[in-house]
Amino acid sequence: MDHNLLIAVLMGGPGSEREVSLASGHAVLKALLDEGLNALPVDVTDHTLKLPDETGLCFNVIHGTFGEDGELQTMLEERGVPYTGAGVESSRVAFDKVASKQVFVDHNVPTPASEIVDCSQGVRLPVMPLPYVVKPPREGSSVGVHIVHDEAEAMAAMEDAAQYGDEVLVEQMIVGKELTVGVLDGVALPVVHIAPRSGFYDMSNKYPWLNNDGGTDYYCPAELDEHTTVLVQEAALAAHCALGIETYSRVDVLLDEAGQPYVLEANTIPGMTASSLLPKAAKVAGYSFGPLCKKIAQLSLACRR
Repeated sequence: MDHNLLIAVLMGGPGSEREVSLASGHAVLKALLDEGLNALPVDVTDHTLKLPDETGLCFNVIHGTFGEDGELQTMLEERGVPYTGAGVESSRVAFDKVASKQVFVDHNVPTPASEIVDCSQGVRLPVMPLPYVVKPPREGSSVGVHIVHDEAEAMAAMEDAAQYGDEVLVEQMIVGKELTVGVLDGVALPVVHIAPRSGFYDMSNKYPWLNNDGGTDYYCPAELDEHTTVLVQEAALAAHCALGIETYSRVDVLLDEAGQPYVLEANTIPGMTASSLLPKAAKVAGYSFGPLCKKIAQLSLACRR
């Protein structure tokens, strides 16, 4: 890779995951510099983008709104500037949990049964029987997600999720292990088992440094038998491919007590902080953090030239 190529590390963004993105961005920036590459930070604060002159590649670590939903990708395509990760359409569909759910169903990717509730004329409850999981379709990092066990919790959960948009996704609750699988250059990385110390894998458990609360234990490779490991990796890779995601992703999977995997979603801009899961899995596969960032840059550049 040309060490004179200017890599702009895009971080921050206008969405709810801004602080996490800044942490990811600074980690990636340091890794690229440590690899001897020419990189500098670009803190994005709204839906506009000012790039340094001579930018040869944008390393995008803006999680969620603007960075992960296809808007930034469209802007960079129009400017003819190469960027890392998923393209316009795969970003748009993967970020939208309703659209990606339909892709999973169409491609026979195992995924929980679901219901889309239209709350444009007022918040209402789903028809689906309890227990279920309530999600805003276009937010990341478990923002607005609620596990609902009884009717007393249901309306409050729906009202909270409906703050983020008219549609609310309600999914069948799967009891089992929370797993995630990184995919890099068409290969599924070792499975990570996510074990929150309390509740589920929400913002406080993902990023305890944000509020000094929560916490999660991670096991990689996950303690699964070989057959189950392959099943989980195959499900994750099937989701990645069905969505047409370029370069890399991280696919979240639930494994029920019978050993059946269910894909929840694919993250096209997965976290790249010290506690992030893709780097954990990549390390087990033989990629330390610096070489991982460099490989993502190289693969993305080759994909867009």
